[in-house]
Amino acid sequence: MRLKHTASTNVDISGTRTEILTRMEEEARKLLEEGITKKLLSPGKGELSSTKDGTKVIFHYRTSLCDGTVLDDSRTMGGRCKPMELILGKKFKLAVWERVVITMRRGEIAEFTCDTKHTALYPLMSQSLRNISAGKDPLEGQRHCCGIAQIHSHHSLGHKDLDNLQANPQPLVFTIELLEVFSPGSFQLDLWAMSDEEKLELVPQIHEEGNALFKQGQIKEATEKYYNGIACLKNLQMKERPGDEIWRNLDKMITPLLLNYCQCMLLQGQYYEVIEYCSSLLFKYEDNVKAYYKRAKAHAAVWNEKEARADFAKVLELDPSLGPSVAKELRAMEERIESKKKEEKGRYKSLFNYNTAPATATTG
Repeated sequence: MRLKHTASTNVDISGTRTEILTRMEEEARKLLEEGITKKLLSPGKGELSSTKDGTKVIFHYRTSLCDGTVLDDSRTMGGRCKPMELILGKKFKLAVWERVVITMRRGEIAEFTCDTKHTALYPLMSQSLRNISAGKDPLEGQRHCCGIAQIHSHHSLGHKDLDNLQANPQPLVFTIELLEVFSPGSFQLDLWAMSDEEKLELVPQIHEEGNALFKQGQIKEATEKYYNGIACLKNLQMKERPGDEIWRNLDKMITPLLLNYCQCMLLQGQYYEVIEYCSSLLFKYEDNVKAYYKRAKAHAAVWNEKEARADFAKVLELDPSLGPSVAKELRAMEERIESKKKEEKGRYKSLFNYNTAPATATTG
């Protein structure tokens, strides 16, 4: 009985392997017809990835030109190792990634050489991923138009290699390692994978969570919450015409989040960033007293006395009830300036000490 069982098992395993190889060959043939060449570097385990919409796949990727020049690598981008997360069926900007990952098994490493028709939008997607890895808005530097229009706009993406690729579209090689596959409903959606309606509904919750973290003294965590809320709304705002009613309403939602973000930046000593963001707010909303107040404190912190006094004066003009707070900040600034002057005076005095006895000439 035992021998028969073993023989039967061997036949089953052999049949399974043959079936898997047949399916792999069929997938490779289909990919080739679509202008994609797959090269298996290391086999994975289990079944092929699910093709159901809503499936989440996590993978590392390396993007190269056909001559071997590496453009991006998820293991090193932004100085950290962070894999890509993709939700199938969410109309990801680079559709070919969805196409190739469904031909892979968990743990598999494969190389996909994709024709130009599949890679035209890669420069824009790469710019977004690089922005994210640098802690910036993923849409920073992109114009208010569709992806195809941006390709032909001759607008710099801020990276020479991406500008060259945008000007000279060409095939690309994607080396992908599939790490994890999660079925629909078994995970919480990330912000970027949500629909516009889901994002809009989530922003108030993000705002409240940020406020709670701030009150608990968890400033870095609160900063991240506010940033996520801002990025979420800016993503929606990019789809509207600047100045239209929906655009303005979204901007009004961004403003309190941005002011809270600036408060966190103040506490972390990021004064120039506070000046930049508050200035951008005041360019649109000239009577925003909170923006003037935060910018004044940032100017004072970096010794911009004239600018700080001008902003504090504007605060008093807009809201006289803040007089005691402004007076306190001005006294603190004046004390710091006076202390700095004394310190510099002492330093110069030690450099030019005229009480030192002159050197005596000697003869040999």
